[in-house]
Amino acid sequence: MEQVEARCHFRGNQSQENLSMSDTADLAEFRQEVSDFVAANCPADIRARVASYHKIGVEDQLAWQRILAQKGWGASTWPVEWGGTGWSVRQRFIFDEVQAEFDCPPAPHQGLRHIGPVLIAFGSPEQQQAFLPRILDGSDFWCQGYSEPNAGSDLANLGTNAVLDGDDYVVNGQKIWTTQAHESQMMFALVRTGRGDRKQHGISLLLIPMDSPGLEVRPIISIDGWHHLNEVFFTDVRVPVANRVGDEGAAWTYAKFLLDRERLGPVHQVPGGAVLARRVRELIETEVTGPARQGERAALLGRLARVDSRLMGLRRLGEEAIEALAADRPVGLSPSVIKLAFGALFQELTEIGAEAGGRRQALDFTPPEQGNHPDEAEWLPNFLYQRARTIFGGTSEVQRNLISRRLFGN
Repeated sequence: MEQVEARCHFRGNQSQENLSMSDTADLAEFRQEVSDFVAANCPADIRARVASYHKIGVEDQLAWQRILAQKGWGASTWPVEWGGTGWSVRQRFIFDEVQAEFDCPPAPHQGLRHIGPVLIAFGSPEQQQAFLPRILDGSDFWCQGYSEPNAGSDLANLGTNAVLDGDDYVVNGQKIWTTQAHESQMMFALVRTGRGDRKQHGISLLLIPMDSPGLEVRPIISIDGWHHLNEVFFTDVRVPVANRVGDEGAAWTYAKFLLDRERLGPVHQVPGGAVLARRVRELIETEVTGPARQGERAALLGRLARVDSRLMGLRRLGEEAIEALAADRPVGLSPSVIKLAFGALFQELTEIGAEAGGRRQALDFTPPEQGNHPDEAEWLPNFLYQRARTIFGGTSEVQRNLISRRLFGN
């Protein structure tokens, strides 16, 4: 009953402006089509791992991506001419909702939602033909080479150097916090190819095969016990000039294009947030029981209700931002507001979950990379992982600065 109520609650809060009865019926029919396909085709073992918050690796993501690509649903946000679906914003949200409800794995977003759109907008025809189909059909998994030890939130401070040598760039330097670099076939990386009046000048975007000679990946084990982060070192790595996206030294424009979309990334996780909120409620009901804990239970449910209302607001803000992008209109402050709010929201959800079951889970916890541990103990590494939400993709402090500058000027 709880699951049905959650689904109906979320559907009831969809934006209804300018929707005729026939439009509403069409969307209901579309939802049923997606639900039927997902239920029949998303592998049960993968769904079980997602539902229990186990680590979802590249193999699971690409397995589901290949199934979606065969159906023609591999890139819900791409133009039709590049294998996209041509779906409306509302259809994309329904698609994301249904996938979350059925515990499907996350999309390989670095390819589909980051470098893919950059290549569609700025790549050469040869790059588009070479890389986009392999992103779409799950042949290549991509990682992002942006952050460096001295260039995290201040990305323009990057120092990884690329020197032109004939038909190649020779790359030397280091990237850090590179998610899933150890599982990727390709990296899109910002490198310095020159200098200018501002540190944003002279930065280029290169597409780098991860098996290039001189490229080394070293693991970083994060506080949650998982290996999903890495350091990447470049020692005289040769990258063809043909793998440079756009003009030399002009990549800050492409990076801003990508970062705007990265900070809108949490919009696609709103449905997953709703599912997580439902599971937190179930955890409270099973763990925080008895008269002695009645006050604690009421406090946790009250916090959860406030999170649910924020989810509803973020959903609408995200719809407006994506509609603006689709219409090639400025998104304004939306990326920073969404990134800031969603990081805090996911942290609070997992805090509530950890508080509800944390007494027993803390005793059960074994780092995932070290062996078997109870499924319910996944709440604790999930809580630990979410500590990074207010750091990666632009820290909360950076987002607040961006918002204040736009509102009040420099």
